[in-house]
Amino acid sequence: MISRRQLLKGLAAFSVGSFGLGGYALAEPFRLNVTRYALTPRTWPRGLRLRVAVIADLHACRPWISVERIRQIVARTNASAPDVILLPGDFVASYRMKKLSGDVPHDAWARELARLSAPLGTHAVLGNHDWWEDIEVQRRRGGPVAAGEALQRVGIPVYENDAVRLVKDKQAFWIAGLGDQWAFWPKPKNYQRFKRRGKIDYEGVDDLQGTLAKVSDAAPVILMAHEPDIFPDVPDRVALTICGHTHGGQVNLAGYTPIVPSRYGSRYAYGHIVEEGRNLIVSGGLGLSGLPIRFGRPPEVVVIDLGAAT
Repeated sequence: MISRRQLLKGLAAFSVGSFGLGGYALAEPFRLNVTRYALTPRTWPRGLRLRVAVIADLHACRPWISVERIRQIVARTNASAPDVILLPGDFVASYRMKKLSGDVPHDAWARELARLSAPLGTHAVLGNHDWWEDIEVQRRRGGPVAAGEALQRVGIPVYENDAVRLVKDKQAFWIAGLGDQWAFWPKPKNYQRFKRRGKIDYEGVDDLQGTLAKVSDAAPVILMAHEPDIFPDVPDRVALTICGHTHGGQVNLAGYTPIVPSRYGSRYAYGHIVEEGRNLIVSGGLGLSGLPIRFGRPPEVVVIDLGAAT
């Protein structure tokens, strides 16, 4: 979530650019890149080659992520011939973007995502904006969540601290989906205390230990989580963690990202990060939050070749 202070900071940073750069920032959200990674984590089994496509942070709303635009994203994803497709959350537009945009109904964007095609299926987790859009969900501190129900209606499974075992070329691996770490705003009686401290501590539905307990054999694990802040707690048992949420900063000024929604700042803002031999890939995402601009971080579909030569 972007605060008013962060919003002003981002605007100030962006205002140093020329009018031409500003025009580009308004146009960049309509680009679409395919960003590719090839890696073999140290715990990945020899001979298992797996192509993973990632669609993160759709934030469906017109005109930026319309039904037609989602259809284009789906076509580009399918054209990459993935073995499995992961959707790490934030399917709905943020509150600020909804005020600036036209709505895309849940069933409309879900029907387009149902066109995704991979032999080992499409798998999803929810993001913070999926939880935040419904005030009743916030009041009762629990689901069901409308975005999740829309995905399930079109046959896309949504994981909340759960895992599924898949097999390719007679070799097994696991997809584990973590519950969202920012699912709930602080309870009203605590909000002012959090605000005075200069930050908001969200309440999650995430259970990393419980999620990994669902993994019942030694096959490698791909962990899908919306926010990358979980990464310092992810054990070596996980071969690769895949996240979204940050939008890669959404505005990237020669490596400077003024706004990154993470308690770690820019540490997990974007790309392939390796810490103590553990691998994390953070997608720059597709949609927008806070401001209807992107600069230096165009929308992207991520394609990861695991078990490939690096």
